[in-house]
Amino acid sequence: MSGKTVISTFAGCGGSSLGYKMAGYKELLAIDSDTNSVETLKLNFDFPVWQRDIREVTGQEIMDFCGIKKGELYLFDGSPPCQGFSSAGKKKVTDERNDLSFEFIRLVKEIEPKVFVMENVAGMVRGNMRGLFKGIILAMKALNYNVRCKLLDAKYYGVPQSRKRLFFVGVRKDIGEPVFPKPNLETVSVRQAFEGVDNKTFYKGKMRPRQMEDRLTWDCSAPTLVKVANSIFSSCVVHPEEDRHLTIEEAKRLCSFPDDFKLIGGFNEKWARLGNAVMPKQMYEIAKCL
Repeated sequence: MSGKTVISTFAGCGGSSLGYKMAGYKELLAIDSDTNSVETLKLNFDFPVWQRDIREVTGQEIMDFCGIKKGELYLFDGSPPCQGFSSAGKKKVTDERNDLSFEFIRLVKEIEPKVFVMENVAGMVRGNMRGLFKGIILAMKALNYNVRCKLLDAKYYGVPQSRKRLFFVGVRKDIGEPVFPKPNLETVSVRQAFEGVDNKTFYKGKMRPRQMEDRLTWDCSAPTLVKVANSIFSSCVVHPEEDRHLTIEEAKRLCSFPDDFKLIGGFNEKWARLGNAVMPKQMYEIAKCL
């Protein structure tokens, strides 16, 4: 199969998929175990979606379904759950979700794509997680790939939000070396992001006085939008002028999702999808380089 084809694992609500689509890739299949993520993908894209535990999926099964042979796929993508590595979480080395990175590597070995991209949080290289990070790098390099890992901040790649994530890029040794996009120091401000926004989905909870101190600044990029535990945010994100939390429509703008991108559930569920997503415009810039 010719052209830039991609298969996404741990696809979430489709941030990576949207970035690849913007870059002209053809997605053959997306896989995620979460019902909300799967339904969101089906609402926004026309490619097949599997709701499966990746530990129970084989490379041969994927290739048979997509009608491709070993070595034919252009790009294999994945964003394994990051809670075990996240600085916002407890950073447990024994968290079973950490092992899912090795399931991704297993599928790379079975499918042998020309290129693979794996995204995760910056906490993977800190403290007691560094040994696990080294193990992941060694497992990747044990395959027939040239591998590089780089920490990229989304605000330098067209996203009006400071969001640092690790990106692992592997290129098969018969093809070449991994490359990353150059950062653009002309960042997008909150003011630019909110221009013409049509707000519809407002937070109905009460704002605590402490939260009101963390107001956005009009002429800077936003801080990282996340959802932690039972709180909607780890640090409150308040409108630059109005005494309220951001709307979902404003959050989509700050995450570089289009206004017409559909999200399922209530405010908390929608916010969580955006907080966990790969930023589409950042993935677009990465995809263009590959």
